Amino acid sequence: MDERDSISQHLPLKPVDLLVLMVLVEGDLHGYGIVKQIQKRSSGQVRLLPGNLYGVIRRMIELGWLAECERRAVDEEGDQRRRYYRITEFGRQVAAAEASRLRQVVRDAEVYKLIETEQPSR
Repeated sequence: MDERDSISQHLPLKPVDLLVLMVLVEGDLHGYGIVKQIQKRSSGQVRLLPGNLYGVIRRMIELGWLAECERRAVDEEGDQRRRYYRITEFGRQVAAAEASRLRQVVRDAEVYKLIETEQPSR
């Protein structure tokens, strides 16, 4: 099995998985920070409970998409107990493959006139 097969076996991603991966592309973050960023990016439409998020994070670590950071930074509140997470290279590849898959879904939706074709902004 080559790497593409390995990546494609994970697709399609659950929406929450893609959201977590996209948030962590920008940098390492602790669980509460991930929850807040997802809420912000979704304009409040997606609200994860921290307890649910940690189950998602554990699963994503087992899949090799995320890793717990070895060094724990002191966050803005000065709390050294928070665990920080980072996206792995494999996680980045899975997220990119899902983004490409979704791009094709949108193109198909445009072809079938389910949504209007976006015009390039000028």
